[in-house]
Amino acid sequence: MKNLKSILESRKNKQGKGFIRHEFQDFGYRLALALGDLRHKALYIKLAKEEDRVLLKEALNFTLDYPKARSRGKIFMWKLKELKGGDKK
Repeated sequence: MKNLKSILESRKNKQGKGFIRHEFQDFGYRLALALGDLRHKALYIKLAKEEDRVLLKEALNFTLDYPKARSRGKIFMWKLKELKGGDKK
């Protein structure tokens, strides 16, 4: 198993400039890739930094269960809000 430093170094070499310096940035970028929403990768990096990983992973798994979803980002954000308890009526 590789350590985190070697993983980030290998990603840095592949990208050229190496904008990813921290683990939460890598996780947020992988979230954006999985959701097919690279346009909003800054949002996912911020969520990876500030939100609980368990909630993010649960919302991602829920979202990936919709193979024909037009906007996975919307489904992800809705599920994350629901998991956090923000959908109070």
